[in-house]
Amino acid sequence: MAQEAWLGIDLGTQSVRALAVSGDGRVLGGGTAPLEGRRDGPRHEQEPGEWWDAVCTASRAALTSAEDVRLAGLAVCGTSGTVLLTDPAGRPLGPALMYDDGRAWAEAERLRSAGFAVQHTWGLPKALWLARTHGRTHGHGTVTHQPDLITARLVGHPVPTDSSHALKTGYDVAAEAWPDLPGALELPDVVRPGTQLGEVCAAAAEATGIPAGTTVIAGMTDGCAAQLASGALREGSWNSVLGTTLVLKGATAAPVHDPTGVVYNHRAPDGSWLPGGASSVGAGVLTAAFAGADPAAMDEQAAAHEPAGAITYPLVSPGERFPFLAPQATALVLGEPAGEADLWAALLQGVAFAERLCLDYLHHLGAPLDGPLTFTGGGARSPYWNQLRADVLGRPARVPEQTEPALGMAALAAHGVTGEALPDVAERMVRIRTVMAPRPDRTAVFAEPYARLVDELTTRGWLPGPVAAHALSRLSLDTADS
Repeated sequence: MAQEAWLGIDLGTQSVRALAVSGDGRVLGGGTAPLEGRRDGPRHEQEPGEWWDAVCTASRAALTSAEDVRLAGLAVCGTSGTVLLTDPAGRPLGPALMYDDGRAWAEAERLRSAGFAVQHTWGLPKALWLARTHGRTHGHGTVTHQPDLITARLVGHPVPTDSSHALKTGYDVAAEAWPDLPGALELPDVVRPGTQLGEVCAAAAEATGIPAGTTVIAGMTDGCAAQLASGALREGSWNSVLGTTLVLKGATAAPVHDPTGVVYNHRAPDGSWLPGGASSVGAGVLTAAFAGADPAAMDEQAAAHEPAGAITYPLVSPGERFPFLAPQATALVLGEPAGEADLWAALLQGVAFAERLCLDYLHHLGAPLDGPLTFTGGGARSPYWNQLRADVLGRPARVPEQTEPALGMAALAAHGVTGEALPDVAERMVRIRTVMAPRPDRTAVFAEPYARLVDELTTRGWLPGPVAAHALSRLSLDTADS
């Protein structure tokens, strides 16, 4: 008999990934298709039509490689803060502004002056920018998030957006309503993640290979999807997603209040909270500094440089969003690296220091940190970096077998169709590969360079003094201690 399976689709920056997953977490089939974008200074756009073409390719490949399965449901995640305008039929009126497009700076400044806790690359300022710059040409279309375009194509008509993607467009996830927002924006209806949106229509089935009648479930952002893929859904547990940049997301019974907006709170399908933040440090600095390098070979050489001769705060692009808000921040290097291996080590350690500072900031805000910590993202493929991060943080970390956001969407699809509690579904589908235990002697070695970095960030005016003092006061503790 055909095996029941769930399809997760992840709309990434560089590709679309689709996974067919069994109820116990076995990946039965997978497919991927590349995406291209246009970057020019602060501009970062993609053509929405290419998303659909890539979904068709990736989904067909995933289902072709998954033999004898009965697809019971699917969900789609996308990059957080990516927005576009669509007409009443759901067709794009122009290109999409990607998650890190920085052209809506003036709109963000006006929003912040008016009391809105938004960051400069969030969806709301970009929606206002689109309405202002493209509205005269294309008309004032409906504000649409990346996955909405795909789910609408799948079911054959426009659908509500999910509250996870709507968060950065100004949606009030506590009141579950749009507040009074400036500008003449046409805003979509909103539902919680896990809500059934409809069924795959015949035309979409022919294009994607997904059987007609398959239930389509409202998804979440890629960061939340990665959190689901980590199983970090019990209170006090956290997921650290290390990809091009670094994202930390946790699970709490109540929202974590941060008046600066550095930490924001998504809402889980059951009404609990998923606080977190997105940093601009990450593995992207390795690609930029060491194009074509063999990461495993560089990791092996870096092991001889603990601590490195230089201290870094390795921003992938100018400006920092978490654990502090500093739009003027730039990549930082203290000292002179003693060769390429030492620089590689300094960059790995710098990301780990930023990760520790993120956890220290969350503790400063009163967030519970006493649950398990899970590493996901492309960076989690490096055993050396995983151990280094556990050492710097001074706490154990779990690494699942499968770290892709598409797995999280498969779990959300199962929840949305069956009604089973999402933490239970995720824990059954997430398979832990290994647990990294911190080495106390190595944790001690990194305390001094971490303290130097905290001092430097404070001196430059990027890191607030009270946050720095709190971080330094916790140097003798691991980042799970209360």
